Amino acid sequence: MTAMNASYPVQLEVDPAVPQNRLAVLLRVILVIPHVIVWYFLGIVQEIVGVLSWIVIVITGRFPAGLLGFAIGLLRWQVRVNAYTSLLTGAYPPFSVGEESGYPVRLSVARQTTGRNRLTALVRIILALPHIIALAVVGILVVLVEIVTWLVAIALGRVPDGLHAFLAGYNVWTARASAYFNLLVDDYPPFSFR
Repeated sequence: MTAMNASYPVQLEVDPAVPQNRLAVLLRVILVIPHVIVWYFLGIVQEIVGVLSWIVIVITGRFPAGLLGFAIGLLRWQVRVNAYTSLLTGAYPPFSVGEESGYPVRLSVARQTTGRNRLTALVRIILALPHIIALAVVGILVVLVEIVTWLVAIALGRVPDGLHAFLAGYNVWTARASAYFNLLVDDYPPFSFR
């Protein structure tokens, strides 16, 4: 199981690689289309929630609890869909923002509604730029690894452990950076796959 450093407020657990249906792997890009369509509209909602939350945090130092719960749920859904698309699991992701304890990829975020850092929230996009750039550069390699993983999974019916660990690590880093960028946490994320 891949898990992040327990001291960081964003935890992502990814179960070990298990055999997957070869046909489902072959058609993965098509199978994920319903999530992409729903996520397109949820992305618009996420932007609105993000802007409202940013304004409230900068002015009051608080993240409204209802908006925080919804924003965490959106990230949770996005992480599950990303994991499914990356072949970290063969289990179809639920259309849900709630916690799914039985799903092979689980995200938890420590909720901090009060005492938020107004200054870092104000300049969050600038602070997040190093992660955005690093993830984009590493993302080029990840695309190549995902193509190789897809071909290997079609041939073998499973994702090799090394490829699974690499993709899980990238998803861990991406989840932490997304949580930070979307103001869900104030702790600066480490540049790490763990």
